[in-house]
Amino acid sequence: MTSHPEKALAIVNPAAGFGRCGRLLGPALDRLRAAGVAFEVAETHRAGHATELAREGYRAGYRRFIAVGGDGTSFEIVNGLFPEAAVGERPTLGFLPLGTGNSFLRDFTDEGIGYAARAIIEGRSRPCDVVRLTHGGGELYYINILSLGFVADVCTLANRWFKRLGEAGYMLAVVLCLARFRQYDFALRVNGAAEPDRHRTALLIFNNSKYTGGKMKLAPGAQTDDGLIDIVRWSAGRFDFIANFSKVYDGSHVSHPKLWQGQARRVDLDLDRPVDIMVDGEVLTVRCESLEVLPAALYVMV
Repeated sequence: MTSHPEKALAIVNPAAGFGRCGRLLGPALDRLRAAGVAFEVAETHRAGHATELAREGYRAGYRRFIAVGGDGTSFEIVNGLFPEAAVGERPTLGFLPLGTGNSFLRDFTDEGIGYAARAIIEGRSRPCDVVRLTHGGGELYYINILSLGFVADVCTLANRWFKRLGEAGYMLAVVLCLARFRQYDFALRVNGAAEPDRHRTALLIFNNSKYTGGKMKLAPGAQTDDGLIDIVRWSAGRFDFIANFSKVYDGSHVSHPKLWQGQARRVDLDLDRPVDIMVDGEVLTVRCESLEVLPAALYVMV
């Protein structure tokens, strides 16, 4: 793989959005070409392939990348760029949101692909923090959200049983997880605190941006470039949580008396076992150890 300094590498997941990306791909790329955007195209063929392509592209000299797909495509690309980009030249990432979920972009627009394409054409970019998760099996990097508890349960259920239903499947998983409501013991130490903070909680999230699930404004105070992780921990009981859950769609849930918000540059998690997590739309089972912000490690075209 060889690059030209001004060319971008568009990494395309044609299967994103249950094939929607493949169907809409041609007109979306033609719009960029017509506007004079120079890029090469690399298509993915399996899970994890976008990570490999991004890593190869960065090593070949590409510094501009376009994620063509959903949140999962962006997540894989970010994990191909890092950790090398943490010590090398900062890359720039643009988006053509043709997949199922595009939560990261919601911080900047609700126009979707029109806005995202204009940002690429106009060359708009801004610094963005990247969060590094160290876990029992290695490291992961993300730009949107890491969730433990309720949101992870919803995404795990939707991914395993209702993925073909798209957003309707996600909403069905929300209803079922509310019905079988669970609380967890998660111990965390914020910014190097000596003693862990232990609370039995239904929802624990570590956000770099505001939204997840497309429309859930779980961390309304999060900023993508402030060098901080926004932490939201909601410890309400079953009926209280269910009665107030709809407030996550406008962010007013954060006024609940049993919800705690905090910010940190580093978080250590004292977990004795692997747990289900949702990170930027991907569902995994890992033993989380720590989170650390890499300030302004990436440029995003938004």
